[in-house]
Amino acid sequence: MLRFDDLQLFVRAADLGSLSAAARVMDMSAAVASAALKRIEQQLGARLLARSTRSLRLTAEGEGFLEYARAALSNLDEGRRLLASGQDQVSGVLQLSAPSDFGRNLLLPWLDEFQREHPKLTVRLLLGDRIADLFRQPVDIALRYGEPEDSSLIALPIAAQNFRVLCAAPDYLVRHGEPRHLEQLAQHNCLLYMLGSRVHDHWSFHDSKREVSLTVTGDRFSDDADVVRRWALAGVGIAYKSWLDVSADVLAGRLRLILPELRCERAPLNLLCAHRAQLSKPINLLREMLVSRCAKLTAQFPERLISTP
Repeated sequence: MLRFDDLQLFVRAADLGSLSAAARVMDMSAAVASAALKRIEQQLGARLLARSTRSLRLTAEGEGFLEYARAALSNLDEGRRLLASGQDQVSGVLQLSAPSDFGRNLLLPWLDEFQREHPKLTVRLLLGDRIADLFRQPVDIALRYGEPEDSSLIALPIAAQNFRVLCAAPDYLVRHGEPRHLEQLAQHNCLLYMLGSRVHDHWSFHDSKREVSLTVTGDRFSDDADVVRRWALAGVGIAYKSWLDVSADVLAGRLRLILPELRCERAPLNLLCAHRAQLSKPINLLREMLVSRCAKLTAQFPERLISTP
């Protein structure tokens, strides 16, 4: 296979009429230039330049090959310019997976704005709470709560200071009373999330002195986290949700925090990818936007809920 720098040397030498002059322009020694010319002639099976101690001229074969060498170098330069311009633009297909709740209620409108800013970008969005297989599924990145179980994945923080909260609709609390102690959760309908066959009915808290965990019960289960949020909004029970997922509802008064003096479990949001090489310009720009938007939401999180115990 012909080498790019060998082709460059041949064309320069033909233009300058001197191999040593071409070597100086390309910042290489005369011996390296001579070896390069010999290598390309051996690969082509033809002598391209006739050399003497004082002159250099193209052979008939060299004159015929020079046109193709120039065209090859020109095409390579055009290809490099095309790649460079493409790297400056935000285009192509962005494939990502996101949790159902975060994806529907926060990410969708943010992606709309992101695509308005970058109209050449195509988005392929997969929503679901199961962990996407980044090595097999057609996604480049995944947004997920919690620390990744697969240590081979690259995890970049989006919202490290995100926590879970206990919340319910005001009308539910009017009808059933508001819990004043964790133990009173046993008297309430707790809305449960399930992943696969596992039901997340073990809720953990910190009361400024110690970790407290308890098992809760309820009459509704769903493997879609957004369904759990909708049940809470409908006033049928108490939910244990990520602040990012219910912040708009709490701030608007549609949901109310319960036992706000307790610190609940952390629920950091991370961007996961299989290789750092996948962190293209569109992905890095999207990550910057997500970090900024999530920071505004976590800044409205009640400070007492994240204080160090």
